[in-house]
Amino acid sequence: MSHPQLNERSLQLLKALIERYISDGQPVGSRVLAKDSDLKLSPATIRNVMADLEDMGLIHSPHTSAGRIPTVSGYRLFVDSLLTVKPLELQEIARLQGGLARIEDRGQTLEAASRLLSELSQMAGVVTLPKREMLYLRHIEFLPLSHSRVLVIFVTNEQEVHNKIILTSRLFSPAELQQAANYLNSVYSGRSLAAVRDAVLKELQDDREQMNQLMLDAIRMAQLAFEPEEKKEDFVLSGETNLMGFSELSDRDRLRSLFEAFSQKQGVIHLLDQCMKADGVQIFIGEESGYEAFDHCSLVTSSYSVSDEVVGVLGVIGPTRMAYEKIIPYVDITAKLLSAALNPKSASPS
Repeated sequence: MSHPQLNERSLQLLKALIERYISDGQPVGSRVLAKDSDLKLSPATIRNVMADLEDMGLIHSPHTSAGRIPTVSGYRLFVDSLLTVKPLELQEIARLQGGLARIEDRGQTLEAASRLLSELSQMAGVVTLPKREMLYLRHIEFLPLSHSRVLVIFVTNEQEVHNKIILTSRLFSPAELQQAANYLNSVYSGRSLAAVRDAVLKELQDDREQMNQLMLDAIRMAQLAFEPEEKKEDFVLSGETNLMGFSELSDRDRLRSLFEAFSQKQGVIHLLDQCMKADGVQIFIGEESGYEAFDHCSLVTSSYSVSDEVVGVLGVIGPTRMAYEKIIPYVDITAKLLSAALNPKSASPS
């Protein structure tokens, strides 16, 4: 957002006002700004500039206070044009690296990332779970169980093992199941589960006459193994109780609305999914999110990847009055470190 009518003096005063409000959480008056800014302006001149900023919708006066606080538009201008992001200190980077290193279990790695973001920001840390469609098939096996049940074991992204029990149309011998697995591994290994599912459906529709019985049985078992499941997209949330410590979020109704949004998850997931569509750090301020429960919150996110595919999003949820210059690098570096921790050691799938 640009405001060509704002001169350097107005921009500097707006920056000083927002930085002071983020630091103190109290409406900022002209006398305070006169001390904070380096413009050596009188309180009367500053009051005139503040009146102009208020007319533009960048600041407003809460209740009967003589001071001003930023609006969402003011924060947006500040974040986009006036913010000076501070690089993380070496000990902070080391803490993040140490917290994500040497964790074999993917779920524990995601939980660690969420917890670290919460601890460093003293707000809420959130990490979405990787979508199943973003997983790449490496190997599949079929093991016979009782009756016509078959245990499907498939490995994705080099290291993740998944199990599923399917019910087949007839009994299969161990040798038949081995042959079916060999066929599927030769044809589909290295492709995403979504691509495998699409290819299996196409083969069943188009090429059934050209298939022998083994191929047809294998394709049918793959269809059962990879059929879409009920949506279970979820996220790992840490430190949500930290939000109770911020005065602008401490209102009982606001807190109830926010925690209900966390509990119901759908709205939060939809919002985080939007962040997967763009590169780099994304910031939603207040009502920009489109969700009333987040009207007094900001969400700073970045995506993380496995095998060069974006699979999820992590971020920090806090009040609009957050230290953006610190939170942005926390989120950016954590996303990069999480991607490195989750990526297989070998080459990406072709």
